[in-house]
Amino acid sequence: MPITLSKEQLTEAILATQQYMEDEFDLEIGELKARFLIEFLLKEIGPHAYNQGVDDADAYFRAKLEDLKGSCFEPRS
Repeated sequence: MPITLSKEQLTEAILATQQYMEDEFDLEIGELKARFLIEFLLKEIGPHAYNQGVDDADAYFRAKLEDLKGSCFEPRS
């Protein structure tokens, strides 16, 4: 499933990419080049970042579930 951005998010990402390229590389790029770069990053790197987030969340919740009894145990009197 491809990662997509809303129109507003894409506009913000384009402006941020243009600013980054100018600040870090002293290179002015147009909207089209910034858009292509963002699309490339979303296609090539986005899925890896997404999967890492899913793996991190899975590990977190599994650790919490393993200690569920210890967290929720109420001794009987």
